[in-house]
Amino acid sequence: MLGIGIKNVMEVRDDLSRLTLIVVQMGEAVITTTETVEKLAQKVDAIALALQTQSHHVQQQSYQIFALSDALQTLIDHQAESKKQIDQLIEALQSFVINV
Repeated sequence: MLGIGIKNVMEVRDDLSRLTLIVVQMGEAVITTTETVEKLAQKVDAIALALQTQSHHVQQQSYQIFALSDALQTLIDHQAESKKQIDQLIEALQSFVINV
């Protein structure tokens, strides 16, 4: 009987050693996974910040394009008014030349 008891104790110790090794490996895997997730989170944060900065630049460029469009429209309006005035001046000169 004593031989069977010792064998069972040895088997339990072996099982306990294997279980301990498995738990240690699982702990290491959890730590590695946690570190990987933290690194990925940092990269995602960096990408989000870059996108936010880029979005700000795009918004600023949109404002600049709007301002340029507005300035161009003002220039076109002034050019149209100037053309009307030149046309009137030409008509007046032609009328003057004909009447002279």
